[in-house]
Amino acid sequence: MPAHMKTQITDGLAEINLSVKVPAANAVLLEEALKGVLALAGQAVRPLNENGDEMFSIEEAFPDGSPGMLIRGLRGKEEMTQEELADKLGIAQTRVSELESGKRSISRAMAKRLASVFNVTYKMFL
Repeated sequence: MPAHMKTQITDGLAEINLSVKVPAANAVLLEEALKGVLALAGQAVRPLNENGDEMFSIEEAFPDGSPGMLIRGLRGKEEMTQEELADKLGIAQTRVSELESGKRSISRAMAKRLASVFNVTYKMFL
């Protein structure tokens, strides 16, 4: 049975916090059933992090993001110049510029080389 329910209304939206105690063996089944009901009602169910904050996909957070923007961001994080990245990839600096600006598409082979340099999965660049 519900242990506590609280409704907050802000900007026309209501937030309902509900705590329910169920046998541990049924918890996963109940969670899936509730997600199904919410999906039928047209409500998105977002995963929460360890602090209870909603998590968003990278596409939702950066809708205008591109593989080139990712290269530029990773390069900046590593404090690497285009020339330094070009040297690691064995290509010209102008090609790195073209990849970052979107003037040149990223092949699977180049994605794998970039992934190796930045120690990430190549699928991020495709």
